[in-house]
Amino acid sequence: MINHLINELVNYGLKNGLIDLADEVYVTNSLLELFGLNDYVASEEDVEPRKLHLILEDMIAYAIANGVMKDDTIAQRDLFDTKVMGVLTPAPSTVRRKFAEKYENSPKHATQFYYQFSQITNYIRVDRIEKDEKWTTETDFGTMDITINLSKPEKDPRDIIKAGMTKKSGYPACLLCRGNEGYAGHIMHPARQNHRIIPLTLCEEDYYLQYSPYVYYNEHCIIFNYNHIPMVINKATFGKLLDFVRQFPHYTLGSNADLPIVGGSILSHDHFQGGGYVFAMAKAPYESEVVLDGYPNVHAGIVKWPMSVIRLQGREINELVDAANHILEKWRGYSDPEAYIFSETDGVPHNTITPIARKRGDLYELDLVLRNNITTEECPMGLYHPHAQYHHIKKENIGLIEVMGLAVLPARLKKEMSDLERAILSGEDLRQNEAMASHADWAEEWIPKYDITSENIHSIVQKEIGIVFTKVLEDAGVYKRTPDGIAAFNRFIDDL
Repeated sequence: MINHLINELVNYGLKNGLIDLADEVYVTNSLLELFGLNDYVASEEDVEPRKLHLILEDMIAYAIANGVMKDDTIAQRDLFDTKVMGVLTPAPSTVRRKFAEKYENSPKHATQFYYQFSQITNYIRVDRIEKDEKWTTETDFGTMDITINLSKPEKDPRDIIKAGMTKKSGYPACLLCRGNEGYAGHIMHPARQNHRIIPLTLCEEDYYLQYSPYVYYNEHCIIFNYNHIPMVINKATFGKLLDFVRQFPHYTLGSNADLPIVGGSILSHDHFQGGGYVFAMAKAPYESEVVLDGYPNVHAGIVKWPMSVIRLQGREINELVDAANHILEKWRGYSDPEAYIFSETDGVPHNTITPIARKRGDLYELDLVLRNNITTEECPMGLYHPHAQYHHIKKENIGLIEVMGLAVLPARLKKEMSDLERAILSGEDLRQNEAMASHADWAEEWIPKYDITSENIHSIVQKEIGIVFTKVLEDAGVYKRTPDGIAAFNRFIDDL
C-alpha cells in the first residue's frame, strides 16, 4: 500500500511541475526515509494520481497504523502531511526565479503561477476551503459577500493540553515572519515546509508576498515586512500601498488599522492584505464631492457605504500620498464631542484609518475608512464595533476584509443556522430552546415578513444574515447615515 502511495504522490509531483524526472529517485528516497522504509518496488505502470488530499489522507492512515505518527489529532495530521509535501516542494530560489520569469511577461501571469503553486503544494488546503459556506446578499450598498469560515480546523482538546505543556518558542516571532518559510512547526505553530515567499520592494523597503492559507476570496494575498516590526498607518503606508498596485495593477491592497479593536489583525508585524477580487466597496459610487484645498489634481469625495469612507483618485502617486496624509493627520487629532468622537482619552489615541489602494484604468485610487476605537460602559468592546444585539451573528472585530464588504463569520453559525431553520419549520418556541435563544429576538423580527417553506427557509436565513452584516458595518462607521451623522461628517470635511 505505501509503495503505491509513494508512487502516486511522486507522479502527482511530476504531473504538477513540482519535481522533474531528474528528481524522481531522490524524492522517492526522501519519502522512504520519512516513512522509515528501506525496501521499495517502483510501479511499472504510470500511476494516475487522485486528488492530493485523498493521497495524503491514506498516507496519514498508514503512518498512524504503523507507528510513524504517535497521535491522531488534527494538529498532528497537519504537521505530518505538511512534512510530506515539503519533500516535493521546490527550493525558494527555484520558486522565486520562476516568479520573476513570469513577471517579465506579465504581473498577472506571475501571480497566477504563484497562486496555483500554493494550492498544488497544499499550502492552501483547497479541500478545506471548499467546505466554507458562501453566498451574496443584495443591499442598499451593493452586493455583499458572506462566508461562514469552516476551513480553519477546530483545536483538538488533546492538542490544547499538549500545547500547554510545550515550552514557548520565540522563533518564528509570529505567523507572518519570513522565518516561517520551510519551518517544521510544532504543536503550537503550524508546519510550513511547503511554504515559499516572494521578495518585493515597496518604496525602497523589503517586503514579501505570500498567499493566505485560508483564502477568503480569490488570490487572497498577504504582503509582510522583512522585519518583525509593529503595524503603523502613516504617510509611508499610503506610498507602499500605491507602489504595490503600480507593480501589480490587477490587485487591490489594503491595511488593517493600527489600533486594537478596529485593527482586527496581527498588530505586531507590519503587513497588508490584498488580492484579485473586486469587493462591493470598490463598486460603490461617490455620494458627494469634496474639494481639498491645495490638492487640485486629486478627485475626492464621500463614498456611499455603511462605514465612513473618503475616496481619493489621481494620476500621480505622490499627490495622492500627500492628500491622504493630510486627511490622516487631521483625523488623528480630530475631536467632535457632539458626535462622540474623541481623538484621545487620558493620553490613549483613538482615531486611525483603514486604507485600501487599487488601480482603476489610468487612475490610482485610495479609500480612507475613518476608524475610532473608543469604548464606553454600554459598549465595552467598542462604540464603533458590532453592537450587542448582533453578537449572536458577529461579535468579532471588523477588519479590512469586512470593511471592504466581505463578512467572515464564525464556524458555529453553520450548525446554529441549520438548527434554527429546523426549529422555525417545526414551529418551536425559540426562547425555550437553549441553542436558539440568542437568535430569538432577531428571528422573530423577520419571520412575519415571509411565507416560509422548507424550500425557501435556507435562502431567507442567508438573506437576513447578510442584512445583519450591513447593520454591523453601520455600527462600525464613525458617522451614522442619519441627518445628524451626515452633518457631523461634513464638519470634519470642512476642517480638512
